[in-house]
Amino acid sequence: MERRVAANLLLDFYGALLTEHTREILRMYLEEDMSLQEIADTLSISRQAVHDALTRGEKQLSEYEDKLGLLRRFRDMKLRLAECTRLLETAKDALSKAEALLNGIEADSDA
Repeated sequence: MERRVAANLLLDFYGALLTEHTREILRMYLEEDMSLQEIADTLSISRQAVHDALTRGEKQLSEYEDKLGLLRRFRDMKLRLAECTRLLETAKDALSKAEALLNGIEADSDA
């Protein structure tokens, strides 16, 4: 399953670099979850031609990722964004506590 998810992400990033035929076969297989035979019947090609296109297409997508690293950078950016969000939430909590302490000090000094 993980391989299929990764291939789908690679298709999102690099699909435009594939031929329309290969991209369509990968899309049918990965996004529509069609079997090789269903794709073959839909496109009026052999099951072996579908298998070859899938193999070739996935190899090309992997090669693009190896060279360009867009998916790797995207995942890294998502991790860093999540960490920034976590840090901002922590800072927000700390600021709220500091504000409450300051309000308490101010209330004590007014009394």
